[in-house]
Amino acid sequence: MSVNYEQILEALWETVYMTGVAFGFSLLIGFPLGILLVVTRHGHLLENEIVSKVLNVVINIFRSIPFIILMVAIIPLTRLIVGTSIGTAAAIVPLVFYAGPYIARLIENSLLEVDKGVIEAAQAMGASPLQIIFRFLIPEALSSLVLALTIAVVGLIGASAMAGAIGGGGLGDLAITYGYQRFDTVVMFITVAILVILVQGVQSFGNVLSRQVRRN
Repeated sequence: MSVNYEQILEALWETVYMTGVAFGFSLLIGFPLGILLVVTRHGHLLENEIVSKVLNVVINIFRSIPFIILMVAIIPLTRLIVGTSIGTAAAIVPLVFYAGPYIARLIENSLLEVDKGVIEAAQAMGASPLQIIFRFLIPEALSSLVLALTIAVVGLIGASAMAGAIGGGGLGDLAITYGYQRFDTVVMFITVAILVILVQGVQSFGNVLSRQVRRN
């Protein structure tokens, strides 16, 4: 094998770092957008046709761009924000642009699963729109939201691996540089195995957490 275990551990850390930081920023963007997508819909709490349509169009535009193309397309913006277009810090920028709209849609779908009767009951008690959102809507959808965010993290792990195609670091970069370009099947197998274990771990944790939330 042409790489040592220290390099593999470093690549694993870079993947975890990219995924974690990108998820944090994506959540800050996607969660409020997802809420807005729901409450500005026709017949909902803060119905606003213009805001709803603009948000849908913008989110659909970003979601329709394949991640590998998005990475290349926003290289100038990435350089402007982090000062470089190569490395883990640079990979985080397109990851956020990719995952933010994706999380917004996942949040929207989860919140739309809440029975309208819950909202009507809250309105009958005189709750304000903000109280309904944070004390009724989100708590009722919490189990579904946990599963949705788990899916988002899994998607980010896959996207972070693709970031290796343009020198983004992490397990994807290791697999391409050593596994593919140098025809090292052992390295390729190890990186794939680690990614599978990582995804399985995240998904299992999300499933357990979702069940715990549902019971509470």
